[in-house]
Amino acid sequence: MNNLYLKKTFKLASFLAALTMFLTACSTIPEYSKKSVKEAPSSNTYSSRVAELIPVTWSDLPGWKEDDLTAAWPAWMRSCEGMLKRNPSGLNWKPACAATAKVNVNSSDSIRLYFQSYMKVMEIRHQSGASAGSVHGLVTGYYEPYLNGARKKGGVYQTPIHRYPEAWLKKKPSSLPTRAELMSSGQLNGQEIVWVDDPVAAAFLHVQGSGRIRMSDGAVIRIGFAGTNDQPFKSFAQWLLDRKEITRATATMQGIQAWAEKNPKRVQEMLNANPRYVFFRELPASHDASVGPIGSLGVPLTAERSIAVDTKALPLGAPVFLDTTYPLSKKPIQRLMMAQDTGSAIIGAVRADFYWGTGDEAGAYAGRMKQQGRMWVLLPK
Repeated sequence: MNNLYLKKTFKLASFLAALTMFLTACSTIPEYSKKSVKEAPSSNTYSSRVAELIPVTWSDLPGWKEDDLTAAWPAWMRSCEGMLKRNPSGLNWKPACAATAKVNVNSSDSIRLYFQSYMKVMEIRHQSGASAGSVHGLVTGYYEPYLNGARKKGGVYQTPIHRYPEAWLKKKPSSLPTRAELMSSGQLNGQEIVWVDDPVAAAFLHVQGSGRIRMSDGAVIRIGFAGTNDQPFKSFAQWLLDRKEITRATATMQGIQAWAEKNPKRVQEMLNANPRYVFFRELPASHDASVGPIGSLGVPLTAERSIAVDTKALPLGAPVFLDTTYPLSKKPIQRLMMAQDTGSAIIGAVRADFYWGTGDEAGAYAGRMKQQGRMWVLLPK
């Protein structure tokens, strides 16, 4: 996902926007084709290097009959839009998507019958590694944060959010600098989209890949992923853990923010532990918090109905039934989700990043979510 978003002349702006879209697509949408998912000749089991998909019955899904599928339907319609336009998985979704016109979208029973009629359900298991054969995996959370910003540096607005460097578009260096080198060298001077008031919030924006910024003049702008400096991601949370600055229990967005408030002179040292730097582009603004950022499928994410997955394991756009719990709780989350995004840290078969939505409440859930879960994918018959 994710991760993952120019303006001297209109021509340059259009060129850069197109290029950043290309960079995003190349880095976050690996192909999912029949070549990488082969059906075993003696059964209905599918397997790849990452995942094994085992056919099960609808009654095997915990909470399937109780889920309010009317809340999942808008996300599914967006999946159909994205898959029919881009065909990211190589699977034939056309019959199922065409049949959506006949569904009573106000009835969970009608929607449930539709999915059962046009799709088969497959349990997802790990295919490789120490977890091979296991049906359990990790479910984390992400969200679209709000930050405070201004077009010009000044006062509390001291942390820049940068667009992809124009010089790199003309001639990309063979070896790109680290975050620390970029921050100290001045190479990004003049590439600022906006200045924000919190360096740690900006760092989490890099992790989330998109966000909305409340400007000092009252306007709200939206920014999205546009590329990186091609350096590997290293967790600054792990950097703090290794130095016993925080504990496993406080290794959350909230815990890291609290550490930063107590150690303002060490914040840049912490942030520079991650050599990767993310660049953004300004997107059309939307004040409707229900309309999420654009995911890897090319459609807006839906709060609490979209997830990021590993496309080496699952087809982008597919419905996925998720069985997990709320953060720091045993309260179940059993609902139909849509695999509409990816992320550099989302690796493995039973692995999902749960999109909670926009704003502080969503961030509170996302920052604490690190739950065990099970997953089932729905594939066209």
